[in-house]
Amino acid sequence: MIIHNLGDENSILNTFISEIRDKHIQKDAMRFRRNIERIGEVLGYEVSKELEYTVKNVTTPLGHKSMNLSQDQVVICSILRAGLPLHQGLLNYFDNAENGFISAFRKHEGDEDDFEVIVDYFAAPSLEGKVLILTDPMLATGRTLENVLEGLKKHGTPKQIHIVSVIGSQQGIDFIENIFPQNTHLWISAIDPELNARGYIIPGIGDAGDLAYGQKL
Repeated sequence: MIIHNLGDENSILNTFISEIRDKHIQKDAMRFRRNIERIGEVLGYEVSKELEYTVKNVTTPLGHKSMNLSQDQVVICSILRAGLPLHQGLLNYFDNAENGFISAFRKHEGDEDDFEVIVDYFAAPSLEGKVLILTDPMLATGRTLENVLEGLKKHGTPKQIHIVSVIGSQQGIDFIENIFPQNTHLWISAIDPELNARGYIIPGIGDAGDLAYGQKL
């Protein structure tokens, strides 16, 4: 796996990350969603550099200009519900992308720390020969992405896979490196060192879905 950790670089991206981490700023759900969306825009721009480009002649009012434009068909697949703002950020840049949505949740038995990841809804176009951008805002254990990858197989074989994530744990990244093809790209804004007993990233941000859309039952 090819890992692009943009958090290692000094950029405005760090401002957005610091704000989604800050427990006081987190109280503003609209600002939280917008920051996730902006992170998606930054990561989407970086992903675009790995697409294939061909020369196209553009006619202006005063002449012609040859430009390198991407001809790849992109499919953005996002994990509900926390992935929605990140999905929108990517869609802001990939205007003509097709879209897929996956419902995945952790099923705990009572108060036990162990959990199973359940994928119970999957809507996606054909992925055959296309560039798949798979978004998972919080890459914690990596088990969600493992299940999603299995579900994607019936939709065809992508030309290229890019995973876009806001924050991940080192443990989760190590796990998916053994699951996804070697030429998969991971684009991530920050990597945190550990998980707690219930599989949440430390220091992380908390529950991204709840922060964006409110607490669930």
